[in-house]
Amino acid sequence: MSNIQATQVKVTLPDELYLHLKSKAEKFGLNLASYIRHLVINDVKDIDIPIFKMSEKTEKRGLRALKEHEEGKTTKLENINEYFDNL
Repeated sequence: MSNIQATQVKVTLPDELYLHLKSKAEKFGLNLASYIRHLVINDVKDIDIPIFKMSEKTEKRGLRALKEHEEGKTTKLENINEYFDNL
C-alpha cells in the first residue's frame, strides 16, 4: 500500500442518525469509519481535485532549484540529524 497522508476527522451525529449509519455499515460488514469513508469517496469521485497555481516568485525559485539540481549543485542527505549536527 502506498504511503498516503491522512487527516482524522471527528464528527458529532444525532443518536438516531448514528444508529442508522451504524446499522447500514454492519449490513455491509464495515465499521462506521469505513462506511463513512466509503460514502465520502463515492460523493467526490467525479470531482476533480483542485490545483492551485503557485505564485510567480515561488515558481521562479522552484525552477531555479530544479536547474541547480540538474547541474549537480545539490547534495543528497543520507542522515538529516547528522546534517543538522554538523551545521
